[in-house]
Amino acid sequence: MCSMYLPMSNSLEQLYKKTETRLNMRILGIDPGTMNMGYGVVETHDGLRAIDFGVLSANSQTLIENRLCYIYDGLTDIIKKSSPDEVAIEQQFLGKNVRTAFAIGAAKTVAILAAVKQGLPIFYYSPTQVKQNVTSYGRSDKLQVQEMVKIQLGLSKTPEPYDASDALAVAICHICCSHFERWVSERS
Repeated sequence: MCSMYLPMSNSLEQLYKKTETRLNMRILGIDPGTMNMGYGVVETHDGLRAIDFGVLSANSQTLIENRLCYIYDGLTDIIKKSSPDEVAIEQQFLGKNVRTAFAIGAAKTVAILAAVKQGLPIFYYSPTQVKQNVTSYGRSDKLQVQEMVKIQLGLSKTPEPYDASDALAVAICHICCSHFERWVSERS
């Protein structure tokens, strides 16, 4: 099951009507990071299609607050340009390195803020969920995820860098989960 946030400005009923009745959706997938924030926009229309993907890269010598501001502005521009219906964010699991966990948490918060300010519903997926939905194996390595993203989106070459392919994988994962949940609800 996926986790989700719905903006307070919309009623649940309006958001469900917007998302559940749509067969054609545009999803922004995000792989959070303070140095490299991967993003990928995937559309469902007669299959899956990559609309845009890449990485917002910030200089490691820049203060973290300036990097976060750069990421926020970049994501806001991407959201305005690509007009996604929903946003899917990878929930990072980091055990021992507290500094890294804090930094990625800050980057995730900035991504959430950019989406919320545009009134978009947000869904969260663990790395294992993403890998399971994209490759059918929850412990796939990055190369396997990259290759399956390429195949599923019909791309001529492997999407690079890993941050971008991971973000595309998050978007694909959300599409798989939302279509499955819709299928189950239609049969209940």
